[in-house]
Amino acid sequence: MTDQHRMNVESFNLDHRTVSAPYVRLADRKVLPHGDVIVKYDVRFAQPNVGHLEMKTVHSVEHLFAEKSRNHSTDVIDFSPMGCQTGFYLILQGEPAYDDVLALIEQTLTDITTATEVPAANEVQCGWGANHSLEGAQDAAREFLAKRDEWSQVSA
Repeated sequence: MTDQHRMNVESFNLDHRTVSAPYVRLADRKVLPHGDVIVKYDVRFAQPNVGHLEMKTVHSVEHLFAEKSRNHSTDVIDFSPMGCQTGFYLILQGEPAYDDVLALIEQTLTDITTATEVPAANEVQCGWGANHSLEGAQDAAREFLAKRDEWSQVSA
């Protein structure tokens, strides 16, 4: 963005008017003090400032993806929702190939479409255990998967 000063948070420097969801983009890469590398992917489900996921859906996708993605990769560090409710950040250790990241996302979302429950959706394991929607998460996963051919296209 040329009309504003550069900000410390990478996504605050992204012109959200020019992107076209759904997409998956490398948002950040950090080399830690001992040489380890972590990468952060912007996994955008909804068009910024046009649409969003309902909070119960966001919460359930977060639980499901966080749990099920680890069945496919030991590199998953975190899967966190964006406050704007348009997507998630996937944080991985190392530098997996972009196609491998897309495959991980595809495998995990496919798992979500056949899930029978939201993991840890209870008062013991979750801070708001009643705030979940398996159906919403599955619908969001199916919609994202249906546009698989568009994931690499970030801008309109």
